[in-house]
Amino acid sequence: MRIPRIYTSQPLSPTEFLTLDSLAANHVGKVLRMKPGEQIYLFNGTGDCYLAELTEVSKKTVAVNVLKKNSVQCESPLSTHIGQCLSRGERMDYAIQKATEMGVSQITPLFSTRCEVKLPKERQEKKLLHWRQIAISACEQCGRNVLPEIHAPLPIDKWLAQRTEALRLVLHHHAATPLGNHERPSNIALLIGPEGGLTEEEVSLANQYKFYSTTFGPRVLRTETTPVAALAVLQYCWGDWQ
Repeated sequence: MRIPRIYTSQPLSPTEFLTLDSLAANHVGKVLRMKPGEQIYLFNGTGDCYLAELTEVSKKTVAVNVLKKNSVQCESPLSTHIGQCLSRGERMDYAIQKATEMGVSQITPLFSTRCEVKLPKERQEKKLLHWRQIAISACEQCGRNVLPEIHAPLPIDKWLAQRTEALRLVLHHHAATPLGNHERPSNIALLIGPEGGLTEEEVSLANQYKFYSTTFGPRVLRTETTPVAALAVLQYCWGDWQ
């Protein structure tokens, strides 16, 4: 049976007895319905993972004995920062979840001209917490010990102006620079448009900030599909996909 992986915000070290925080305890006790004597892996997003044994599981408390550090790592050597224009419904959730599984390093939600999502400032903090929890759950599932950084939403022009990555790409199906024309980068920024696509003005602005227009094939992908497909290609070319 596969040992469950559980995220906790608490510091972790071997040979330590620990009472889990409420979110982790709820997952272990109420969702997984685990019992004392069973084992879990704990990670706190800093890069390490620890094998632990449950010593107490009750309605109010889940306690563990941290046994040993697990040295297995699965972070990609390629650092990727996606600027993902906001989309409706669960599409943004899907994009964040799958990008996390694909090894993304950072995600910044973006407001653009054709973005149909209105997200007032008073709702942004709640939404940000929601997206970060999606990333945490994806890390639990896929085996990552480092959480991708989910930034607060920005207007597209501000995000473009902040970019310093070695290779900057804007996905735009009307023009393409083959990836093979670029030298192997240490980090990449990737701009992904909304459901209605980027405007010509936004693509032009990205080009001014040294973003290369590129495409990964002849078909136009949905905004939530694009980060999965793009990261798969980038991880194969320069990351940890064989």
